[in-house]
Amino acid sequence: MAFCNNPLVGVVNNGLRRGFQSFLNYSGLMTSRPNQVGVDRNLFDRYRQVFKRFLASTISSMQDAFARSDFLLNLSFSPLTAPLWQTALSFKGNTARSLNDAARLLIERDGVAEDQPIFSFINLMGVHMPYHPAQQFTERFAPHILHDKTAQRYLRHFNSDVFGWYAPLTNIMDEQDKVTLDGMYNAEVATQDELVGTFLKKLSSSGRLDKTLLIVCADHGEHLGEKRLIGHSLSLYNELVRVPLIIRDPGSDLPRGTAVEHFVSTRRIFHTALAAANLADETEEVLTLAQSSTSDPDSGTVFAEGVPPQNVVQMLHRRRPQETQELGCDQARRAVWSETHKLIQTGDDRLELYSAIDDPGERLNLRDILPERVEALQEYLQTFVSHAGVTVTTREQ
Repeated sequence: MAFCNNPLVGVVNNGLRRGFQSFLNYSGLMTSRPNQVGVDRNLFDRYRQVFKRFLASTISSMQDAFARSDFLLNLSFSPLTAPLWQTALSFKGNTARSLNDAARLLIERDGVAEDQPIFSFINLMGVHMPYHPAQQFTERFAPHILHDKTAQRYLRHFNSDVFGWYAPLTNIMDEQDKVTLDGMYNAEVATQDELVGTFLKKLSSSGRLDKTLLIVCADHGEHLGEKRLIGHSLSLYNELVRVPLIIRDPGSDLPRGTAVEHFVSTRRIFHTALAAANLADETEEVLTLAQSSTSDPDSGTVFAEGVPPQNVVQMLHRRRPQETQELGCDQARRAVWSETHKLIQTGDDRLELYSAIDDPGERLNLRDILPERVEALQEYLQTFVSHAGVTVTTREQ
């Protein structure tokens, strides 16, 4: 079962809905709810369901066109149209409703045998731009926004400037603007955290939580002006790729209160879930995160790859050509973490080496200081690319 609040997963036709028996979408012009998935009881209900499927298919095609057409995408990025689709499309979905529906279905398990495992994917979008957190958390994390007219004007402009969510900055961000974005981002995180907490309390009070392997993770972080970057499309710096990973295991494979100190890849969440459901084969079993550091099959080495969306790159070339070239925003990026260092390669020849332990902010490029380490990590990257066997170009959104 999937409960999706992200329009790029639940709305755009990119194939990510395959494999789910039930995929409930909370974003877009036409959202779905659990009571729309069931057995039709009479002729009118059957007619209504057919009409809904036809209407949903038509609307989905229209929404998909905006993501794939350069003209329509540029139109949607306009400050005049952005507020319209942000509201009409339920751009960030509905976290509270999706979590409430997920809790009800996981607790009641209608039509599911008690001993049958359920895989549930719950995708939340609330921390994404634009920022409209709950009032109580704005007061806690960004109280100045309530009375500072300059900060309010900046936030209104930022929330409506969709191109600005992707584009590199022309200069270093103003310090007060940075304070505003950091505060509002933290307030959005706190808003989602409270809603997730309510969801977990429901599972706990029903007794389901103690029968559930719970994995909390993010697919990316966010740039809020660091290194002249905004958003999450154009870098592999730690602001984007170091994400929380929390696992609550009711069994004993992942004992409570333990922390893994070495680097791990979120790709192994897949293998961990398979192993927990007793569905993993031998090659998948060894990749579960229920491993000690001494038996880690990756030996603490982690890879990442980032390919900028092609339609965004085209807009960057038109509107921010100098910054795009200067920061390599139109180039594919690859990174490798191994032992105490991290290497980022942008395009074919831009190299950055950082201490993964002592320099989490990635301020000192050690490329020219430790050339031997650069060479060794480049070999890791080349092996990774050869093993993947793909040629990377810019991708469509």
